[in-house]
Amino acid sequence: MARERKFSTDDLYLATRQLLLIHGYEGFTVSLLADRLEVSRGAIYKYFENKEELITEYMISEMNEYLLKLDHMKKYESFEAQFDFLLNLIFSDTEITKLINIGRQIPANISERVAKNKEKLEALHLHMYDCLQNFIDLGRKEKKLKAQIPDPLILGFILQTITIPNHANIPKKQWIESIKEIIKNGMFTNN
Repeated sequence: MARERKFSTDDLYLATRQLLLIHGYEGFTVSLLADRLEVSRGAIYKYFENKEELITEYMISEMNEYLLKLDHMKKYESFEAQFDFLLNLIFSDTEITKLINIGRQIPANISERVAKNKEKLEALHLHMYDCLQNFIDLGRKEKKLKAQIPDPLILGFILQTITIPNHANIPKKQWIESIKEIIKNGMFTNN
């Protein structure tokens, strides 16, 4: 009997990420993953009953990593420094929004494990918004944000900047700095 090739959790999650970004939730299969890892499907099914368990566990890992990175924002005392950090973080992984949307497509009623994982994902998502609310609160305290603009709109606007297509292929650094400029100062001149 041939010995099964081993794979690490990092290998598994990296391949899962790549395949989700290529094929989406519907197109993702354990067979594709097994082929990518050069293992049998059975090697993966030893750990996960279905693709939903695997994907949600991967998503939990991804969110935990993202939250660890986001936690570094606290190191910066001023709102503007936190703003720069946040925009740089958002643009360091522009695929995270796509992955979050894929995670939302997974039905919770597949299994008890998937339902629990979906609950964990929702809790992590809420934790992320708590961190971001602290950022907004600092901006309000420092009087950097206009009082009439609702917090969810500010957060949504900042977070959605990564979905703006860069059709002109403007260099990434210039693109990010331009987005920061628009958010901070608008696009109208003072004339």
